[in-house]
This record gives sequence, structure tokens and C-alpha cells, in this order.
Amino acid sequence: MKNADIAKLSETELQAKLAEFNSSYSELRRMHSMSPLDNPSEITKARKTIARLKTALNSK
Repeated sequence: MKNADIAKLSETELQAKLAEFNSSYSELRRMHSMSPLDNPSEITKARKTIARLKTALNSK
């Protein structure tokens, strides 16, 4: 998600997105530990999106 998209979200939507990305991030890590992912950069993208969401949530 882009910062512009994140800024438009309400606090409850941010919390829902954060929970969604946290679960997808843990799923990606679990899958990567068993066998290499086709695109391991998805792990990095998910982690950075989680950081963006947390930053936006803290600023509100």
C-alpha cells in the first residue's frame, strides 16, 4: 500500500489492515522456512507495509 492510500484510512480500517498484513507476513515467513518462495521480496514488502501502517496509526 502507498502512503497516500494509508493516509485516507480511518483508525479502525488501519487496525484491520494491520491485522491482515501481520497474518499474511507470518504466513509468508512460515512458507519461506519450509521451502523457498518464488518471490521472497514479498516478505520485505509486507514488513514495510506493516511499518507504514503502524506509523500512520501512531500519528492519528
